[in-house]
Amino acid sequence: MKPIFEIAKEIGILEDEIELYGKYKAKISLDLLNRLHNKKDGKLVLVTAISPTPAGEGKSTVTVGLGQAFNKIGKKAIIALREPSLGPSMGIKGGAAGGGYSQVVPMEDINLHFTGDIHAITTAHNALSAIIDNHIQQGNELQIDPRRIIWKRVLDLNDRALRQIVIGLGGPIQGMPRQDGFDITVASEVMAILCLSSGLKDLKERLSKIVVAYTFDKKPVTVADLGAQGAMALLLKDAIKPNLVQTLENTPAFVHGGPFANIAHGTNSILATKMALKLADYTITEAGFGADLGAEKFFHIASRYGEYKPSAVVIVVTVRALKMHGGVAKSDLKIENVEALKRGFENLQKHMETIQAFDLPYVVSINQFPTDTENELQELKKLVEGEGVLVAISEVWAKGGEGGIELAEKLIEVIEKNGKEHQELYHIEDPIEVKIESIAKKVYGADGIEFTSSARKQIEQFKENGWDKLPICMAKTQYSLSDDPSMLGRPTEFKITIRELKPSLGAGFIVALTGDIMTMPGLPKKPAALNMDIDENGKITGLF
Repeated sequence: MKPIFEIAKEIGILEDEIELYGKYKAKISLDLLNRLHNKKDGKLVLVTAISPTPAGEGKSTVTVGLGQAFNKIGKKAIIALREPSLGPSMGIKGGAAGGGYSQVVPMEDINLHFTGDIHAITTAHNALSAIIDNHIQQGNELQIDPRRIIWKRVLDLNDRALRQIVIGLGGPIQGMPRQDGFDITVASEVMAILCLSSGLKDLKERLSKIVVAYTFDKKPVTVADLGAQGAMALLLKDAIKPNLVQTLENTPAFVHGGPFANIAHGTNSILATKMALKLADYTITEAGFGADLGAEKFFHIASRYGEYKPSAVVIVVTVRALKMHGGVAKSDLKIENVEALKRGFENLQKHMETIQAFDLPYVVSINQFPTDTENELQELKKLVEGEGVLVAISEVWAKGGEGGIELAEKLIEVIEKNGKEHQELYHIEDPIEVKIESIAKKVYGADGIEFTSSARKQIEQFKENGWDKLPICMAKTQYSLSDDPSMLGRPTEFKITIRELKPSLGAGFIVALTGDIMTMPGLPKKPAALNMDIDENGKITGLF
């Protein structure tokens, strides 16, 4: 690693704009955007993937390797990624920031407390929770109905025991007893707000719009009603500044913000992406999970509020994952199975059709694993080329930037041919039902949608409150194009059931919850945390 001060200087960041967090991490002042306001943006490349499987797709690894590859061929590139949550890191996934020779470093710091952003979000969120309960205890001037508080508490760990709790027990001086619960911090609206804000003023305005509860007369209560937005913004004054680190090949990387993609909008902060666009010829960013979740939300939510447009898309796929979509068990993935690969290809086809629907050029990246056979790789390449699409075999895990040069060159080729901007699949003025149906039919391939009776009542309520002219943020399983995680490949003849709607007015979208999606994950039988350790010299093992 180079000292981060050197990395910052090399890409044109001034000394006064760098706030060092040790030798290899820094926060970058928002003054940089004011200084470069009139500078033309570089090109934006979005990396997405097929529906994820336990076999792994390596979307972050390809993102990092691609950024390194652009720099290898003489193009000034910067990567923009999300910060990993401690919940998945210590749960089922383990650490996250790329892999092999395409990693963002210092990996240990990024996967642990990093610069404290997620802790700041946790504190700001829970400060609001404390203010709500104190308001009720001190006379409840706003007439908040304790049965209709929709603002849960948060923690950045997987802890299923906290999903449903009772607070305020112990008598009158301990507060008003009521039912409550915890979400994971990265599912907090405060996280989504931080990532969609254009600056401190916008952050404070967005925080003020958060709906936390309803009165006894069923009127919404906001943060502005409680007067808490100033204190919350104050707690986030440093967290809003993007973090700068580097890859193993010293490619600059902004790692900032981390909203979940199956619950929230699933991409890094607008501020980090805007900084990268001002400083680089090419910015490589990623969206969470498959194109059905991450890319769709990137185009409809992040791009809209960030006021930037992707120039091209990369769809990451692996032979292993397609074999799983074709019916192969994880334990049998090392065995060559071209027929299963062909069956699983339909999942990739659907994601390709989704990107085509947005009218964007794209390249398919086959992220190569050591167990892939030459027959399987060539068959997959042939299947993609048969669709008239450019494809590149990526070896960035094993070779770093060198293994992504073919992908970088093909991206430049499609970008230079493209003169269009992406199309959205619905109009913001469309009714809520129409927007949800557009996503379900055009992106998931569903036959239609069904609403529970409570969801229909919520839609009417949202219309009455004037909340219906916002983009939709679908909360759906990442494992399937449907809302049933067991339906792999390309499901057909299914409907999406909307069981609940939540207003995220601060973030600027409406959350539509489907299936059994959880906003507080649980730990697996053997959490990754049990493999983690540190010795007397500070050497960390088992984190990734």
